[in-house]
Amino acid sequence: MSVVADSAALPADSTDMVSVRAVHKVFGHGHDAVHVLKGVDLDVARGEVTVILGPSGSGKSTLLRCINELEEITGGTVVVGGDLMGYRQDAKGTLHRLHPKAVAKQRSRIGMVFQRFHLFPHMTALENVMEAPVQVRGLSKKAAKQRALELIERVGLSDRMDHYPAQLSGGQQQRVAIARALAMDPELMLFDEPTSALDPELVGEVLSVMQDLARSGMTMIVVTHEIGFAREVADHVVFMDDGVIVESGPPAEVLDTPKEERTRNFLSHVL
Repeated sequence: MSVVADSAALPADSTDMVSVRAVHKVFGHGHDAVHVLKGVDLDVARGEVTVILGPSGSGKSTLLRCINELEEITGGTVVVGGDLMGYRQDAKGTLHRLHPKAVAKQRSRIGMVFQRFHLFPHMTALENVMEAPVQVRGLSKKAAKQRALELIERVGLSDRMDHYPAQLSGGQQQRVAIARALAMDPELMLFDEPTSALDPELVGEVLSVMQDLARSGMTMIVVTHEIGFAREVADHVVFMDDGVIVESGPPAEVLDTPKEERTRNFLSHVL
């Protein structure tokens, strides 16, 4: 499939790690079609943390999956680190879909942490973190192990590295999942409700690893209901509802003095 893009939709600003322009996502066809994203624009500068809030079904997770090419967009463009995701553009401005291998290569620069941990149950924490650098990037086992040991220490699990997922708490499994994503040295980290499957007392340990990551200058987009995290860590807060960005700005502005009625209603229910 090839689609014609407005070439003005391809941003030239190199300070942005992520530039989403007029992105639409439709699931299904005809009468059964569900229009989940309705022309979303979003910029995330290098080193910034953007938190996306919104009710269930507002399109937050789908937007992350479109940025990461886990979902193919129906319209618009996504640029990450200067690369047009999923497409190449010819001299006439027509976009042509990239081969799946090329898409996978683009995706390998982006780390993603899901609501569920998706760890390999038959591998220890250390082996889970080593796996992708060896299999995908061709790193030697020795180099991958050294890097994995550093990352497991960074997420505070040095004493659990030989444990299997079933022997770890949910919070520990999610910290291994973060270490695993970091093992690919991503330029961008996406978090899709990383604490929503955790028992309340385990949420803090995962958020503190994410805080540490933000302090280190990692560019992050975080879908979460953790308002405290948004207030403390985010550079920008985005509120989505019904497939559009309703409001965005600095945390103090969006969380304390929201302009839009829909934002106020949402916050009054979650705070």
